[in-house]
Amino acid sequence: MHTPLVTIIGKSGCGKTTMLEKLVAEFKRRNYKLATIKHHSHRGFDIDKPGKDSWRFAQAGSDHVVIASPDKIASYRNIACELSLDEISASISDVELILVEGYKQAEKPALEVVRLANSQELIGSEEQRFAVAADFPLNLDVPQFGLNDVRRIADLIEKRFMERM
Repeated sequence: MHTPLVTIIGKSGCGKTTMLEKLVAEFKRRNYKLATIKHHSHRGFDIDKPGKDSWRFAQAGSDHVVIASPDKIASYRNIACELSLDEISASISDVELILVEGYKQAEKPALEVVRLANSQELIGSEEQRFAVAADFPLNLDVPQFGLNDVRRIADLIEKRFMERM
């Protein structure tokens, strides 16, 4: 059985991160175990803090750095080419849902976020878009929600993609 995966897509500045954050909080309120993936389209991001031991190991040439504590572990490594969303999600275990920001090109089920002040343009394909969250009405054949209607969006995700209710 594979873990359900839902992407949150939309133009830059439309509120994808805020929507994902609210959905994480709602699913945690429902006692689900979650993973999140954020697509960063530019090369060379750094998750570590300059001067910290793990940063120093990477600067010295370590290709894979792991930081471990009694309650948390983080791992990052250099890669020769970008991994697909399927490759990344395959390495995630012990969760009931994976929520993803971005990866519209992966053609996975997508909630599209649209904000009138930002852009009225939809960027996802009809095949991948299962719902829209927007602050204005759209003429589409998928469920539409307000930007703050997180409970009903979570209900739809739960009903459509998750086995446990």
